[in-house]
Amino acid sequence: MTRNGQVLVTGVGAMTPLGADAPSSWAGLLDGKSGVRFLTEEWAADLPVHVAAGLTVDPASLLPRTEARKLDRGEQIAVLGAREAWQDAGAPQVDPERFAVVIGTGNGGVLTTLGQDDVFERAGVRRLSPFTVPMLMANGPAAWVSMDLGAKGGARTPVSACASGAEALALGQDLIRGGRADVVVAGGVEACLHPFTIAAFAQMKALSTRSVDPEAVSRPFDVDRSGFVMGEGVGMMVLERAEFARSRGARAYGTLAGSAVTSSANHITASDAEGQALAMELALRDADLSPADIGVVHAHATSTETGDLAEAEAIGRVVGSHTAVTATKSMTGHMMGASGAVGAMAALLALKDGTVPATRNLDELDPRVELDVVRGRPRTGQWSAALANSFGFGGHNVSLVFTA
Repeated sequence: MTRNGQVLVTGVGAMTPLGADAPSSWAGLLDGKSGVRFLTEEWAADLPVHVAAGLTVDPASLLPRTEARKLDRGEQIAVLGAREAWQDAGAPQVDPERFAVVIGTGNGGVLTTLGQDDVFERAGVRRLSPFTVPMLMANGPAAWVSMDLGAKGGARTPVSACASGAEALALGQDLIRGGRADVVVAGGVEACLHPFTIAAFAQMKALSTRSVDPEAVSRPFDVDRSGFVMGEGVGMMVLERAEFARSRGARAYGTLAGSAVTSSANHITASDAEGQALAMELALRDADLSPADIGVVHAHATSTETGDLAEAEAIGRVVGSHTAVTATKSMTGHMMGASGAVGAMAALLALKDGTVPATRNLDELDPRVELDVVRGRPRTGQWSAALANSFGFGGHNVSLVFTA
């Protein structure tokens, strides 16, 4: 395989705060809906943060009880998202040894870790679940999906904070281009809505503490933004070697044409325009495209001042100020390790459907953001290529390029 061997996207799957599958999540983005809600649980009463973006459906209710009880919530949604993507791709008949899984996560089975620690402290070692270890493992989602779908070409788990899902897609592309796989199920997952994790992010002043209309709290690029909203979800894609997909008559959403992963080597939490711009430049080079070819950018845009401004600078530097930019975390909140994969799906579907979702809650664009951010209503048109950004604490920068 050559470096520029074509990698097609033949299936998508998702569970997000907007819907229990990819079509409903995409429809929610186009309708400008918000998945952010007040935290009404008893455990949230003393938290400084009052909103979050949870799933619309309990994933355990969609699985047999005997299966659900063995899986952490993140593993549950990974299996469901992968099954949806696999069926959407037509359940390809592929040699298991040429079939791989790559699923990124930022926090792994943190709900199991914290929940079982509570059991241990309260009731002792004999009350711990025998499934604790496979439920808390960060590689659990990839492992369960590989077993569920019969993939023997490797089950990999990038852990790069909020860039994990996008990095998984980049690694999946590399596996196919390198001739090591014909099909890869790749994406990202996160389920970490818990008082401990919410409080921890609040302590570092990353989360918004506003308690007014929850649907108005997540405000990427807006002058009145106040921090991000934690969410949960999963995004999955089926990637295929183009020749393999065509040989079986597969329908394709588009092409994952380029990718790049960089590390800023600068600060453990601060955003860095230099490292982000480098990722975008390298992804374009990898796709053999110029900045003028990019019609749509899905921004990482979490709704923090420093993060939004750094990315706006990087986007402006690389692709200019006239490309249509969307920031869907305004509707889904920040799904952490899943966000890059769901954002990539939004960029891909924007190309396929010729419609870019509007950024919600963008009432007044920060004057320092010199970008053409889509707002008010979705923008329609025909574009040949899109860029999707995903960045994570630790200086992880991932950019993906999709073509129609």
